[in-house]
Amino acid sequence: MAAATPTPAPAAAQAAAQPAIVLIGHGMVGQRYLEALAEVGATATHRITVLCEEPRPAYDRVHLTSYFSGSTPEDLSMTPAGFMAEHGISLHLDDPAETIDRDARTVTSRSGQVFPYDVLVLATGSYPFVPPVPGKDAPGCFVYRTIEDLLAIEEYAKTRMSGAVVGGGLLGLEAAGALKGLGLTTRVVEFAPRLMPVQVDEGGGAALLRTIENMGLTVHTGVGTQEVLTGEDGAVSGMKLSDGSTVDTDLVVFSAGVRPRDQLARDSGLTVGERGGIAVDAHCRTSDPHVYAIGECALATDGRVYGLVAPGYEMAETAAADLLGREKEFTGADLSTKLKLLGVDVASFGDAHGATAGSLDVVYSDSRSGVYKKVVVSAEGVLLGGVLVGDADSYGLLRALAGSVPPVTPEQLVLPAGAGAPVALGPSSLPDSAVICSCHNVTKKTITAHTTVPEVKKCTKAGTGCGSCLKVIGQLMPPAADKGLCDCFAFTRAELYEIVRTLRVTSYERLLDSHGREEARGSEGCEVCKPTVGSIIASLAPTLGASGYVLDGEQAALQDTNDHFLANMQRNGSYSVVPRIPGGEITPDKLIVIGEVARDFGLYTKITGGQRIDLFGAAIDELPRIWARLVDAGFESGHAYGKALRTVKSCVGQTWCRYGVQDSVRMAIDLELRYRGLRAPHKLKSAVSGCARECAEAQSKDFGIIATASGWNLYVGGNGGATPRHADLLAQDLSDAELVRLIDRFLMFYIRTADRLERTSTWLDRLEGGLEHLRDVVVHDSLGLCAELESMMANHVAHYRDEWAETLEDPERLRRFVSFVNAPGAPDPSVQFVPERGQIKPDLTVLTLEPLGGTR
Repeated sequence: MAAATPTPAPAAAQAAAQPAIVLIGHGMVGQRYLEALAEVGATATHRITVLCEEPRPAYDRVHLTSYFSGSTPEDLSMTPAGFMAEHGISLHLDDPAETIDRDARTVTSRSGQVFPYDVLVLATGSYPFVPPVPGKDAPGCFVYRTIEDLLAIEEYAKTRMSGAVVGGGLLGLEAAGALKGLGLTTRVVEFAPRLMPVQVDEGGGAALLRTIENMGLTVHTGVGTQEVLTGEDGAVSGMKLSDGSTVDTDLVVFSAGVRPRDQLARDSGLTVGERGGIAVDAHCRTSDPHVYAIGECALATDGRVYGLVAPGYEMAETAAADLLGREKEFTGADLSTKLKLLGVDVASFGDAHGATAGSLDVVYSDSRSGVYKKVVVSAEGVLLGGVLVGDADSYGLLRALAGSVPPVTPEQLVLPAGAGAPVALGPSSLPDSAVICSCHNVTKKTITAHTTVPEVKKCTKAGTGCGSCLKVIGQLMPPAADKGLCDCFAFTRAELYEIVRTLRVTSYERLLDSHGREEARGSEGCEVCKPTVGSIIASLAPTLGASGYVLDGEQAALQDTNDHFLANMQRNGSYSVVPRIPGGEITPDKLIVIGEVARDFGLYTKITGGQRIDLFGAAIDELPRIWARLVDAGFESGHAYGKALRTVKSCVGQTWCRYGVQDSVRMAIDLELRYRGLRAPHKLKSAVSGCARECAEAQSKDFGIIATASGWNLYVGGNGGATPRHADLLAQDLSDAELVRLIDRFLMFYIRTADRLERTSTWLDRLEGGLEHLRDVVVHDSLGLCAELESMMANHVAHYRDEWAETLEDPERLRRFVSFVNAPGAPDPSVQFVPERGQIKPDLTVLTLEPLGGTR
């Protein structure tokens, strides 16, 4: 048993005379109760004891899966350092309560200690429900609830190949993500006809299913688990499902829901619900006025047991307030939730299923990108609820608007940017009474009394729960007075670009000494401004008369890790090599060369989404030899490592396709060769589709082109990734020359005015006047800049040199490509590989995390 946190000796006598509070359970809700007691001053007037079953204090169970991505128990801890000692709270770890004597008002723990109480608070939480199927207790069966559960799963999975999760709800998909992250072939079995049946509707479930299956997981819906099958050694070997089928699996995680942990209450004679849960009144008091119940173990007055953290926090605050006679009630809570499952944003709020009589659904669905959005409105236009899958950026705003008539049409609430009329809707449109943080019930008025997000977190706790409100909180904060790039420069990136261009500055050191903040002059700068200025100088090199080679002289010290070696560093310290394949067109001879290079150097090969081939697993010293083989065959750098143009995808167009109306391949090749090597604030992607069927997905690119019978339509500001955005139509029915001229202007104006690491989509949304202003500038030349923009692009095209070829031509430049400067030619022994599916993969040392403070 871990030692209790002692009460300081001088306070012991006084504490003995104080009323005693015993808290059973120290999870997230239990810790919130302690904080609420401290906030109302009760820790100074009461003697508080906490009995905790687990070997560690309260931790963030909402983000439990982040344990597998590197978070430590300390990172997940919800207990501030010194909190217990500061408030005189005695915390007993690994010593759960075993019996309650309500007549004597005492609690006996597993260690045999007896704790008297004046007030008892039950925060015992819930336990995982394991279906009563044969084999459920076999070795290889687990639940997914605590850090100890995760440790056990991680250890068992080291020698297994496959895993299955029983349950496709919130925690089930979290568990599936963990198994996939451990390298197991993973499947999910859900009894309901769709995933996450409580949170999402049929359409949202279908979108989620498609996205998860595309990640390589197998999903079974509408079937249950009848039996866990075992092998000769008694361990899990498979599962039998209710449809009669069997599946092979080495490991089973049960995540089929939770049940209130109310056995202590039952044994002590407290009233519990017919289906479980300790019955409480509006003040969270049980049938015994000296006993409270909060969190997942409590059955609220509305007949619900709440399994979300926000209602648990509200119950904790209610019980703490009632202790001092303050007026606060808990009669029910909002079940809205937002989370990321397997990398997919999923959210629901309000009446997500449209149960309100007369309600209407407004739906946007894009199965290609895995985005599904639905809002439910009343006949009068009141926003009742909604479901968001794949893109939940608007969750915080929509949830706050629920119960009111939004200032825009329902259609504008779900349509992506660029797909409809501009949505002039933001947090500023919310009333002061709108609840922004549902975890801590914090309103817009309370939040806007502060000026920074850290201040809001510290003073109101908003944003410290599930985190889904942080984006809205940030938007509510006043603009920072200092818009400087970093601590070294008081200028924005766009302002630094103009300084470099106008004064023809070709040195970072000179720029820092002449235009840096006073305290930064003469310093080495920082990791924010060095690569930013390096990119600016590289993009302006032809205009400035500077070397465009990014590893020359001072420029080399300014580059990010990938640019530093003209290749992408991978997770084991090896590098990937991506030759340019313009427009995705390649000859058989060149394909053979790539295959021979991969074979001879033992590289892993993968066809990318940008229609080219990625070669993984190269050591630093191998890079020049690989490049030499590729350059000799006519390849050049694909700039996959740089903030530059990556690819211009294409469909086969009218040359081969019976639907094509223009030669999309030729146009894609021309554009990729024109803009190759162009350094920008962020990476650039493009595509050309030969007809309106849009096979090249041009509308998801920074600049995309779609053929028409009369020419080309140009779309700008699109992107895929985590926050997809459809591109906006800038101009239509353009000739080849008109198209190239507009793209030249668009790209150079973006490079000139965007912020550091700002995608074209974000830049366009931020640009004052938006698309219309951009059209005025690059189409109608409203600022008189177009001739200059075109000239700068012409300079770039005329001075382009392949960085791989330039490196190979200079022995001095080649000297940097060694694993160890003091031992050229010596390989890095930490870069190792193991075979997989006929190729290689990194051999990564898996960190073994040991339990802290004993075992359960």
